[in-house]
Amino acid sequence: MPEAKSKLTKDLFVVFGGKVTDTRGKDFVDPEAMDVRGFYSNYDDALAAWRAASQMKVDDAFTKYVIVRLW
Repeated sequence: MPEAKSKLTKDLFVVFGGKVTDTRGKDFVDPEAMDVRGFYSNYDDALAAWRAASQMKVDDAFTKYVIVRLW
């Protein structure tokens, strides 16, 4: 029965980022100015978007992008 449930259930991930107050933390400076890269139905696509966004800001240590699984 678990196989049937997994086929019906869809995953949803969001990739977003912005400036953080501490490079080791997760407190964003301005949540209203967050850069939302998009919503993805699988982790591999979300990871690719996260890598692309992170690579663009590689020289800015205070900009962090994250992947969040919504469900």
